[in-house]
Amino acid sequence: MSDTPFHGFEQQGRRFVLRSPTAMAQASTFLWNRRMLLQLNCRGYATAQFMQPEPAKYAHAPNLEAKTFMQPEQPYYAHHPGRFCYVKDEDSGALFSLPHAPANRMPEAFAFSVGQGDVAWTVRGEGIELEWSVRLPLEDVAELWLLRVRNVSGRARRISLYPYFPVGYMSWMNQSGRYREDLGGIVCDSVTPYQKVADWFRQRDFKDRTVLLHGRVPDAWEASQAAFEGAGGLHAPDAVGRGRLECGDALYETPTAALQYRLALAADEVQEFRFLFAPAHDDAEIAALRARHLSAAGFAAAEAAYTGYLAEGRGCVRIETPDPWLDDFANHWLPRQVYYHGDSNRLTTDPQTRNYLQDHMGMAYLRPATARAAFLHALSQQEPNGAMPDGILLVEGAELKYINQVPHTDHCVWLPVCLQAYLDETGDDALLDVEVTDREGHAASVAERIDRAMHWLLGQRDGRGLSYIAQGDWCDPMNMVGWKGRGVSGWLSLASAHALRLWADICQRHGRIEAAAGFRQGAGDFNAAVNAHLWDGDWYGRGITDDGVAFGVRADAEGRIYLNPQSWALLSGAADPGQRARLLAAVEAELVSPHGVAMLGPPYTGMREDVGRLTQKFPGSAENGAVYNHAAAFWMHALYRAGETDRAWSALRAMLTGPGPDECLQRGQLPVFVPNYYRGAWRLHPRTAGRSSQLFNTGTAAWLYRCLVESLVGLRGDGQGLRIAPQPPAHWPRLRAWRRFRGAEFELEVERVPGLQARRVAVDGQWLEGDRLGSVEPGRRYRVRVELPPSEATPAAFAGQAGA
Repeated sequence: MSDTPFHGFEQQGRRFVLRSPTAMAQASTFLWNRRMLLQLNCRGYATAQFMQPEPAKYAHAPNLEAKTFMQPEQPYYAHHPGRFCYVKDEDSGALFSLPHAPANRMPEAFAFSVGQGDVAWTVRGEGIELEWSVRLPLEDVAELWLLRVRNVSGRARRISLYPYFPVGYMSWMNQSGRYREDLGGIVCDSVTPYQKVADWFRQRDFKDRTVLLHGRVPDAWEASQAAFEGAGGLHAPDAVGRGRLECGDALYETPTAALQYRLALAADEVQEFRFLFAPAHDDAEIAALRARHLSAAGFAAAEAAYTGYLAEGRGCVRIETPDPWLDDFANHWLPRQVYYHGDSNRLTTDPQTRNYLQDHMGMAYLRPATARAAFLHALSQQEPNGAMPDGILLVEGAELKYINQVPHTDHCVWLPVCLQAYLDETGDDALLDVEVTDREGHAASVAERIDRAMHWLLGQRDGRGLSYIAQGDWCDPMNMVGWKGRGVSGWLSLASAHALRLWADICQRHGRIEAAAGFRQGAGDFNAAVNAHLWDGDWYGRGITDDGVAFGVRADAEGRIYLNPQSWALLSGAADPGQRARLLAAVEAELVSPHGVAMLGPPYTGMREDVGRLTQKFPGSAENGAVYNHAAAFWMHALYRAGETDRAWSALRAMLTGPGPDECLQRGQLPVFVPNYYRGAWRLHPRTAGRSSQLFNTGTAAWLYRCLVESLVGLRGDGQGLRIAPQPPAHWPRLRAWRRFRGAEFELEVERVPGLQARRVAVDGQWLEGDRLGSVEPGRRYRVRVELPPSEATPAAFAGQAGA
């Protein structure tokens, strides 16, 4: 194994393979369909959830309510969320497991192979090679597992296989498990706890069963976790050591699903096993799942259907650059993540409004019709005063929950920010005239509704002209700056100015001259207020608390500079050239680390009651000083718009791990999704700095894709035409890209030409005057060549146009 790279892309970037189970022990990936989500790491630990209609689990974490410990018949039993298989040599007694956990014995060979529609492990130990893989069907909530066993020892072998799917603590009301020969598997039953009578009628059709179905009848089984694991625990279960499972059940005990197959394998013999792990409501649904999926034909049909589904979300651009890892990530994995967000809505029934709009901003590049429908749906829930709710209800009967019950003040900002991307990509100006009926039955056009939202932002200001923050803006845990009703947000004031400028430009383009002037005036007023009250000499402060204390300023020992106000000051036009130079230098000095640009610095080390629970998070984690990629993406977008190309490139590339092995090991992140953050505090905690959160729900994906398409590749819609302004980093000699845009195909070639003094653009061999193609003909293939000076780093198209 030492001569083989321990990680890398394969199959032209469509698959990533990790060849060590321990080097990046938390490295993970995810699979999804519109009804479920499955996250798995390289060692075999897994978590899953599905919609019924709210998110639910079928392999449960421990219930930590008091009732758990008040049941003398129900001792607390550890739950190990995972999908495992033990392998025991019946002659020598040697034991190992796959994928790696739980036995954690180092294999002779290992591969964690992450595909876009499947995840597979290949493990070889004791002369036995096993392939363990999973995929999802397109419509059903189910995991389809395939196990192939091959005897590579060169002699006859006797082994036992123990597929093990822990189910965990299911309910303090009612839980059990037993083998059902008539259904072909282990069925674990429970009753979702409830207290109110009305809840029974809401949940009586819940999928309260968890089933492990087999394609091949086992020799034995066990349905009790305590009986299977015993004193040996997950690492070396007692039942495996005894030789044959006891075919036991679980009677108001923690259930599990363990099977045993006793095999006699000739040299080089291969055997195959199929399993289905899923929630279900009743016997009829279990039988239907078996009939539909558990055959070889069923597995093949699921693979074909899911492959077709992924093809519907393919990206609109393909790149070929001097950075092959970036190419593979951008061409295959980033659009996949954008697609997941927009098509599944993060598997919630009430996504935060800001998340819903930004996720569908990303969908504008993949499936514009989906983005359009989402935008109209969001506006249908606008409040009469123009405000947007904290969450968007997606299904009948859904309610705003958790964070969406806390008042935040930023949601209106995202309407023009995300709409601009959609209009640039599609040219669908007719959307502005579409009538939207709200929950009170009042109809108004899209344009009228965004007008109202902008007027709401203008009305939510204090006497200084700054935006009230309530219990948070984009930053959820900044919940105590304005809970008394007086605190204000510098970031939201700047974001409002940017949103107003964008909307003014759209209004101007559509002949609403007077309205455009009014919104531009409002933007100017916001910028002036921030400059008057929150410019701190070298950067912009984050806000002013209920008690009139500015924070995110030089006087603060902790949290003295925040990234977001600097980003949006560039976008809004608040920063003049001198201020821009100073804030750029301040961010470089205070926030840029080897792992990316931090959200704030220095991190807070204890609670600051006039800022909020953000300050209680561990220093360098999440919003408290991590390299929070969503904020870094705003910074990147602002830098590209300001013509700071090389700085923007640095922020972009820091979001993607590798290819250097040391960096990959430090971060522990596979380049198959961009995580919501990497740990910061690199001076305070260098050992853990850069470590990935492994969390793939993040608005970063949409913004990163937008910057890739519109700025790095530089093919961006402009009215009925196309703006051609690639922004490669100065050290790239060339760039090639293929872009789908409004039904046309563009082949782009960018090259730095020695001796050239200024950029020039040719389309189909004809040099343009400037960088704009006036119209795009659907069905046509265009060849575009862009020539750049050898060291050009600031394309003229964006220089000085921060609000563009």
